[in-house]
Amino acid sequence: METLLELRDIHHWYGGFHAVDGVSLNLAQGEVLGLLGPNGAGKSTTMRILSGALVPTGGRVLIQGLDMARQPLQTRRLLGYLPEQPPLYPNLTVDEYLTFAARLRGVPRRQRHGALATAKEQCGLQDHGRRLIGHLSKGYQQRVGIAQALIHRPALVVLDEPTSGLDPNQIREIRDLIRGLGEDHGVLLSTHILPEVEMVCDRVCIMDRGRLVFSDRLDRLRGRNDGLLIQLQQPPPLEQLQQLPGVAGVEPLGEGRFQLTLDEDADSAVIAERSVRNGWILRELMPRRRNLEQVFVDLTSGARAA
Repeated sequence: METLLELRDIHHWYGGFHAVDGVSLNLAQGEVLGLLGPNGAGKSTTMRILSGALVPTGGRVLIQGLDMARQPLQTRRLLGYLPEQPPLYPNLTVDEYLTFAARLRGVPRRQRHGALATAKEQCGLQDHGRRLIGHLSKGYQQRVGIAQALIHRPALVVLDEPTSGLDPNQIREIRDLIRGLGEDHGVLLSTHILPEVEMVCDRVCIMDRGRLVFSDRLDRLRGRNDGLLIQLQQPPPLEQLQQLPGVAGVEPLGEGRFQLTLDEDADSAVIAERSVRNGWILRELMPRRRNLEQVFVDLTSGARAA
């Protein structure tokens, strides 16, 4: 897929504090990328940099090959941004506000009516054009915030905590909206809600202490084998389990159950066959797969505890 957004070795300092330390990532057209990180990881600074609100101390931000520092107007036309606090005016109607946003984004006068209609249809606001924004529910206000980010039909949409403060029904609606955006745009989603990333994103990046510590597609993460859970009715000494082909480590869990850490070329069928041949009476053999929450905790909690 065509690369839409590219961050190259981004650094940012606040005085003596290195908030972003050499972050590089890319986003393809038609892809939804989730950006995760604990508080203080540098995620918000990175979001401000790629949205054009903050100039990095070092590195480059490219949108469709255009350098944001050298071609700021051209790159901003390609970008739609929803900050964590949507920039709404409660005393304007939805149509008035979106018309104002279209003018700010340089949408030609004769194209504004069509741009408003398209953005409202995408965000489910067709019947709310004449309503005051201040009279809308929080969920619909969030939809208006997303609509202003789409009004000029950008290639890249950046959403910062788009479901913050919403009730479960509103969260589901916004998630459906984000999934739909991924069909026509490149979407970068920043959130603290891990299930949200698993539901709507194609790929995930995790930041910790200013650095990118993980980047992978979610389908590969779900399919990754991270060891075996095995239960034996007559378990042998740990030394014999550790000598099984492909076993790199053994952790006893009690009641004849063990967590086996495997080498890359390990074959669980061979382990099962050896267990039966040795008379250990195999009762359970189950691949252990890490979910996103486990990956996040493993990568971010250990460094902070050290």
